Amino acid sequence: MSEFDAGLAAAQEALVRAMTAGGPMPEGFDAGAVRAAAHGILLKRAGEVARAWPSLAESYGTSWKAAFAAWAAERPTRGSLRDGWDFARENRDRFAGDAARELALAEARWSYDGQDPPRPRRAAARRVPGGAVVVLGRWVRVFGRDPSG
Repeated sequence: MSEFDAGLAAAQEALVRAMTAGGPMPEGFDAGAVRAAAHGILLKRAGEVARAWPSLAESYGTSWKAAFAAWAAERPTRGSLRDGWDFARENRDRFAGDAARELALAEARWSYDGQDPPRPRRAAARRVPGGAVVVLGRWVRVFGRDPSG
């Protein structure tokens, strides 16, 4: 077993920060290759968030990946659920219909302060676009019309 190399560990950490959290480019790496890898990681994150938040991603159409990648470029991932939730909260004025409903339903079902991981609510009653939602344990009932239809 080899000994721990603190210099190598620091270089690896700097490289990961540069690729995933907008950190400065570490010395000794091909900047173009690192930027290309970082962009690929952002597009992968956009795809993962789109699976967790389909209406949100759909509301952006073909500009979803670019919009999310621009937002996420200097933010380390916190998982697709939280990344999408944070993105949606910061951009809630830009979308309506199914995306607004998707966010409202998530906020009714889960408690999330933007810092700690989301926790399921035991009970909630909230307005959502086109109606209201009632949450009791695992039971979720939406009243009203579908805003997209």
